[in-house]
Amino acid sequence: MFWKIIIVLLISMVPLIELRGAIPVAVGMDLGLPEWLVLIIAIIGNVLPVPVIFFFARKVLVWGSKCKWKPFKQFCSFCLKKGEKAGKRLLENAGNGGTFVALFLFVAVPLPGTGAWTGTLAASVLNLDFKKTMLAITAGVLTAGLIMLAVSLGLFKVVFGG
Repeated sequence: MFWKIIIVLLISMVPLIELRGAIPVAVGMDLGLPEWLVLIIAIIGNVLPVPVIFFFARKVLVWGSKCKWKPFKQFCSFCLKKGEKAGKRLLENAGNGGTFVALFLFVAVPLPGTGAWTGTLAASVLNLDFKKTMLAITAGVLTAGLIMLAVSLGLFKVVFGG
């Protein structure tokens, strides 16, 4: 059981995959873990990197975008542009002071590229308040996790006749 939990935790920590991939994998592979445990582990794994991303990712990406090794430079530049684009979109959609609501909604919608990693990078680029960012991201991850669990359970029951 320990290794099954570690698998769910690690998958949920991977950028762009996050819990949007971890929950369907855990449900689809029928790891034998209770759904509530899959949800909790996936949320923890998805939120764990958020403080590191918030405080260090932007600095590393700026440094990397000036690196001489072209593949690393391109990757860092891509990530910075994605974070800045998400940040601009977030501000455009936020209206009057709704930045954290917009951040929550951005993370809560379980679509590729709208997860905790991108949302946190956008918050970091925008120099948003850390505590409010953590609250918005965590609430968004919880919401996305509930949506993914519901979809995964329904989808796999229909597909596999459970």
